[in-house]
Amino acid sequence: MAVNLRGRHLLKLLDYTPEEIRYLLDLSKELKHLKLTKTPHRYLEGRNIVLLFEKTSTRTRCSFEVAGMDLGMGVTYLDPGSSQMGKKESIEDTAKVLGRFYDGIEYRGFSQELVEDLAKHAGVPVWNGLTDQFHPTQMLADLLTIEENFGRLKGLNFTYMGDARNNMGNSLMVACAKMGINFTACAPKELFPAEDLVETAKAIAEENHCTITLTEDVKAGTHNADVVYTDIWVSMGEPDDVWASRTKLLKPYQVNAAVMANANPEAIFMHCLPSFHDLNTTIGKDVNEKFGIPEMEVTNEVFLSKQSKVFDEAENRMHTIKAIMYATLM
Repeated sequence: MAVNLRGRHLLKLLDYTPEEIRYLLDLSKELKHLKLTKTPHRYLEGRNIVLLFEKTSTRTRCSFEVAGMDLGMGVTYLDPGSSQMGKKESIEDTAKVLGRFYDGIEYRGFSQELVEDLAKHAGVPVWNGLTDQFHPTQMLADLLTIEENFGRLKGLNFTYMGDARNNMGNSLMVACAKMGINFTACAPKELFPAEDLVETAKAIAEENHCTITLTEDVKAGTHNADVVYTDIWVSMGEPDDVWASRTKLLKPYQVNAAVMANANPEAIFMHCLPSFHDLNTTIGKDVNEKFGIPEMEVTNEVFLSKQSKVFDEAENRMHTIKAIMYATLM
């Protein structure tokens, strides 16, 4: 049976079947080929989309803008100060107005409930560019990157290191379960994913013949890993006073040479970026001055190694987001 995603929202991968995710990945490969061979593909000429950002981002904004323009669309970007959404105008009213102007709406911010409300009232496809709970567009880029390196997804061993109850930990666990990848969250127990989501993911994993594992043991958690993945220790929007406790808690879960040596010989390293792997950022310098940590979630050695696929992964945001927009608007 052919996959048809026209008019669908992308709010979280829990809403999509493995077959639908597979369709988006295959479509991403086709659109990536067109991009790399400089073949015009303005399939959505005359359409318009709006990007609503409550949280700024380099990769998400650029991916949506370039992908939209490649497809022939007009793109409007609204930063946190350019919209009255939730302030002088309700989410429902904002959604109804924007749905009259635009063919699709991207939202990147804090509340999953907010993006769900936008989708409920907009009357056009809504795409989740990130909320505190889920990050589905990143997941498609990650899955594409993994498949490009291994030629498959099913049966691979994936380890996520760090804060496993954030949007990346949640989303990666679901994505792996959907696509038959064995997922391990390697984290302090207090940073494990929510129990109800773990149970949901385990049920999905069982259907797709893979496993979900939670462990505090770095050596056990990274043994035989094909993919080692991490994220920053403190997310955007969290208070600065979290740094002290979070760095102490997560320092043992830093991805370093010993971690990668414990994984499979052909293992790759992934990170959704930005990353604090050196002292070339204001935050990196500040954390080092306060806590004596020159490298945080990943060492510079690993980040710059041949095993690191972080920039391939970042590029793939553009190709997979293009596939999402094409599939839901065509």
